[in-house]
Amino acid sequence: MTPRYVSTRTDRAQEHRGVSFAEALQTGLAPDGGLFVPDAVPPLPSDWHSADSVANVGRRVLPAWLRTDIESDALAALVTDALSFPVPLVPLSGTGPEGVRYDGIYVLELIHGPTLSFKDVGARTMARLLAYFRQQADSGDDLTILVATSGDTGSAVADGFAGRPGLRVVLLYPEGQVSPVQQRQLDVQRPGVRSFAVRGTFDDCQRLVKAAFADPALATVPLSSANSINIGRLLPQMLYYPWAFAQGDFPEANVCVPSGNLGNLTGGVLANLAGLRVRRFLAAHNANGFFPDYLADNRDAPGLFPPSVRTPSNAMDVGAPSNFERLRMLLGAEGLRERVWGTSVGDTVTLDRLRHAYEATGYLACPHTAVGLEAVLRYRAETGDTTPTVVLATAHPAKFPEVVHQALPSLPAPTAPALEALLDTPKAVHPLDATSAALRAVLLAST
Repeated sequence: MTPRYVSTRTDRAQEHRGVSFAEALQTGLAPDGGLFVPDAVPPLPSDWHSADSVANVGRRVLPAWLRTDIESDALAALVTDALSFPVPLVPLSGTGPEGVRYDGIYVLELIHGPTLSFKDVGARTMARLLAYFRQQADSGDDLTILVATSGDTGSAVADGFAGRPGLRVVLLYPEGQVSPVQQRQLDVQRPGVRSFAVRGTFDDCQRLVKAAFADPALATVPLSSANSINIGRLLPQMLYYPWAFAQGDFPEANVCVPSGNLGNLTGGVLANLAGLRVRRFLAAHNANGFFPDYLADNRDAPGLFPPSVRTPSNAMDVGAPSNFERLRMLLGAEGLRERVWGTSVGDTVTLDRLRHAYEATGYLACPHTAVGLEAVLRYRAETGDTTPTVVLATAHPAKFPEVVHQALPSLPAPTAPALEALLDTPKAVHPLDATSAALRAVLLAST
């Protein structure tokens, strides 16, 4: 049966039929403030491993999740259009300092979409699905997509949603806390998109988004979100896990996920629950280490979320990860600790790993992917587990030339044509105080 979508805060002792995917997608948050999760997980189809692209995986996997909402032909066309870029699996080989071996580590490059980030997979698919459902509903009101970003989500959403009929985007990012290249991407003038530099942290941006959904004064403003709080982001992100296994022909593998808001990891858990044989997930965090600390603790109840701190891997600078709530509901505390191993990597070690990996293998990683490589090596040293391990490469190194220069000062700055094209593009960004009143005024003025 096609899943229904229920809130993470639903009392499972009570009968609750949930909502359709289309409703969960367009609503964003559940009415009680929880996040939508499927009430059942469809198994992977028997032919998933013979797919020849991530789009082909999507055409095979997603119908079981969405068949009551969209016809298979329409879904196939949307997925093909959204996922029209390569997602190669790159094997690493070489030996670094102190005999550290990279053999058996594979990098899944999710960095070849329009904004050079893994967020393109979820954002582009989600934008097309939302536009489709709004057109089917023939609603006269535009849907406002409210997004908080610590770096890459915002530009992927802005690019994927720009100019889509019936949709507009309000984008919040923390002023001065994204890389210069990321800011250039966020500030590009796009049809139907307004960007705001919030005087605060990413946690403030995320708090404002959640508060807006619960604000009675905004009840007349149709709102949804394209952050990973929206289930519409997670289902597409689920797809590249089986695609990695198909390319590597792995009967079983570990997967290392550079992690911040835990949406990417949640997509992987859904693929695992659907039957993908992930031996262990490695949650690779920077200095924002709430989740690894939780995994190492024996208590079921989490402690207080610490405030976020700034790091070179800024897209993962999240103190209060929203999808922690989903993961605890899907797996429970005990299941999380059985399936997920976590570690927190400091700034100096991140730069060292970026440099050592390049010198040993010739592979140039972004700082987020470097955190992932360090996590794999730590896990191997701690457990002795040499199972093939896939690291999700989350962004192109050209988005972080300053960090790459710190690690490898003699290396020419990495470049990418998609970024060079932005240099002469008109910009449009507005300042915003980190208050619900300030955001409320923006949203009401745009209706």
